[in-house]
Amino acid sequence: MTSEMPAKKRFAFPKSRRLTKPTEFDHVKKNGRVERGPLVLLSVVRKTAKGPFRAGFVTSRTVGSAVTRNRVRRCLREIVRKHQVEIADGWWIVTVARPRAANATYGQLEGEWLRLAKRASILAA
Repeated sequence: MTSEMPAKKRFAFPKSRRLTKPTEFDHVKKNGRVERGPLVLLSVVRKTAKGPFRAGFVTSRTVGSAVTRNRVRRCLREIVRKHQVEIADGWWIVTVARPRAANATYGQLEGEWLRLAKRASILAA
């Protein structure tokens, strides 16, 4: 049972790893580059060579109702959490859901996010 605890911690995605302040989102928008897909936009900026990456998620009202937006946001957060060991340190990443993301499956969202992440060169592996 004690061997499970470190594994759970390793794959946690605490709030400290997320972008939460409007100024942080503005910094990525103004200084970063954008990779566009039909389901999501991926904005990235290299903040520092050291330290962990940080990620933020945007789901506007154009995506759908509050229930739909929250579902899409949870899926995107889970995708980043699941692949966090592959993401290089020092990046700030903002994932913006497009309206078509509301009808997408988890697999479709994950496939597109990984494709855009590779294009943005933020994956270390």
